Amino acid sequence: MLARMSGAAMRGLLVALLIATPALLLPGVAAESSQIVVLVALLASFMTFVEYSSRAPSIVEFRDAAPFNRLRFVSLFFTVFLLSAIAKGTSEPTLMSNALTSLGKIIGNGIDFPFSPVRLMVLMLPADADTVVVNMVRTASGLAYLISLVAMTAFLILVRGLNWPARNGAFNVWVNLPLFNPTVGGDVLFRLQRDARVNIVLGFLLPFIIPAVVKATANLIDPISLENPHTLIWTVSAWAFLPASMIMRGIAMNKVAEMIEEKRRRAYANAEDGTFQTA
Repeated sequence: MLARMSGAAMRGLLVALLIATPALLLPGVAAESSQIVVLVALLASFMTFVEYSSRAPSIVEFRDAAPFNRLRFVSLFFTVFLLSAIAKGTSEPTLMSNALTSLGKIIGNGIDFPFSPVRLMVLMLPADADTVVVNMVRTASGLAYLISLVAMTAFLILVRGLNWPARNGAFNVWVNLPLFNPTVGGDVLFRLQRDARVNIVLGFLLPFIIPAVVKATANLIDPISLENPHTLIWTVSAWAFLPASMIMRGIAMNKVAEMIEEKRRRAYANAEDGTFQTA
């Protein structure tokens, strides 16, 4: 009980730190913005504490299948922290911010080819956007996309190379998938495989779809202004993290489906062996 409560409290503090990171690093944050950030950070921290302090999860998937959620959190935290450091370097340059900016420029320019996700993020900007803003978006997008690719590759290695989640012992499907209702239509195995494919396909398409949708609706609603560093950080972070998270979820659900299929195969084989021995 004590270990679960302390772990939940630590996770809540880390989530609050993640949300507050841009406001803590960037200079010149308005008082009203600081109050909103504190409120959102406290709310997210409380929700995380409640979720992880309960015996069974209600929203968070794969809560007892480490390090799925830890890997996603680390990738998002690194994205937000590094983009905040780069944004701070525009007004208060340091050795670290200059190195991160150079790395982001190299990656952004390397990925910025026709029809690439980074090129679409750049094209999302208005035609009269300042060159500094365009370069900043390209740099941030390239670095964020690289972090998401590294996170997905690391998780794929965990699944295929280290046999996640079976290596952690018994895996309870219904506890780790609280939003998945096994009683709603169709075979559980088929539904898991279908949801896995949908998540992987959507995760692959979202980096292309999001900039296209924003650009298409720019004439109907006020477009997102990426000149504000806070807006830039959270927009690019969400653009890179959400698709990667969906792909990782699809890979995880496909692995769970494979485990269920293997368990069924063994059960059928044991049943047949028992039938033959009885005969």
